[in-house]
Amino acid sequence: MDVSTELSAAGSATSEPLARAADLDAADPLASFRDRFVVAEPDLVYLDGNSLGRLPRATAERLTRVVGEEWGGELIRGWEHWIDEPRRVGDLIAPLIGAGPGEVVVSDSTTVNFYKLAAAALDARQGRRTIVTDRDNFPTDRYVLEGLARRNGLEIAWIDPDPVDGPTVDDVTAALAAHPGDVALLTLTHVNYRSAAIADMAAITAAAHDAGALVLWDLCHSAGAIEVDLEAAGVDVAVGCTYKYLNGGPGAPAFLYVRRSLQAELRNPIQGWFGQRDLFAMAQGYDPAPGIGQWLTGTTGVVAIAAVEEGVRLTAEAGIAAIRAKGVALTEFAIELVDGRLAALGCSVGSPRDADRRGDHVAIRHPDAKRLTGALIERGVLPDFREPDSIRFGLSPLTTSFTDVARGVAALESLLA
Repeated sequence: MDVSTELSAAGSATSEPLARAADLDAADPLASFRDRFVVAEPDLVYLDGNSLGRLPRATAERLTRVVGEEWGGELIRGWEHWIDEPRRVGDLIAPLIGAGPGEVVVSDSTTVNFYKLAAAALDARQGRRTIVTDRDNFPTDRYVLEGLARRNGLEIAWIDPDPVDGPTVDDVTAALAAHPGDVALLTLTHVNYRSAAIADMAAITAAAHDAGALVLWDLCHSAGAIEVDLEAAGVDVAVGCTYKYLNGGPGAPAFLYVRRSLQAELRNPIQGWFGQRDLFAMAQGYDPAPGIGQWLTGTTGVVAIAAVEEGVRLTAEAGIAAIRAKGVALTEFAIELVDGRLAALGCSVGSPRDADRRGDHVAIRHPDAKRLTGALIERGVLPDFREPDSIRFGLSPLTTSFTDVARGVAALESLLA
């Protein structure tokens, strides 16, 4: 019996939300992972792990060693092993997103890495003048694209997707067809940050390739939450953060992916010392390192990347298939409670109802969502608000319990009642 089947069987035992949640938690094979995270306030209902994951206990221990023993004891000698960490930790992330060794590196922020990849893709499609993305894409992605378009005299073709279902294959195909032979780059977020809609990565990538465009996917709400197979989908380049479901810590360095077959063609536009073939030759002129190494730019944040490694190791240990199964069960439970307890009080589900098309958060729509979010926080329930009308319950499978979901819905029900 798989995780979702076990949890469904447990949840059918009773109709009372908190009692059902307790049964689901008792049957949850990932429940013990919660004990491996710092939970400083046991009564707090934390429903924002899709913005900032909890602190793994192993991370706190690891950082003590890095600061005290490595930085404090090894000093500059620590670079003998620190220098390999961006690639080594990238290789740990790779299986979680369907990538191979030498295709992922951890460095810089999501925004900087998105800029690197988008600029490189545009440089590789000289003569094409159009970028395709959607108006509901995450702001940092849109802002970077607007800057690149302005600087290079390009046009952005904006898709206006359904606010719940997100960009579809038909939406993308229509945008590509409106600019025949002129689209250089298509870029979308795999899991929509508002609604949690999952885009059809393989079909959309294929449509863009048929039009001669390169494709950049943002995996910030995918990595560590749902199964991703970049290789099978034929993805060119991708970027993602590590501080959400991978629990790497606030402002943790991001990762980027470049398909092996493109690594010799694409060029990092932010040429820095760490991407040089021989760092310590200090040679005149930039000679990029082979493979994924050229996508490094500045000096690695050693302490930060150590925190990322511990979060990634926990995710790998739990297994992305089991994590995804629990994510489906958590969101199904949340949607059932919204329908049964909140719909009559003016709420609606702002996420896809098909579990195969929904990531690991649930948007609860209400005209007064912003005020309600503040009121929930005052009551010890931490979701977040997203314009224009969504209370977002982020359900991080390694740390969110079914009881958290039931208590969060009960608090919202109490406010509305």
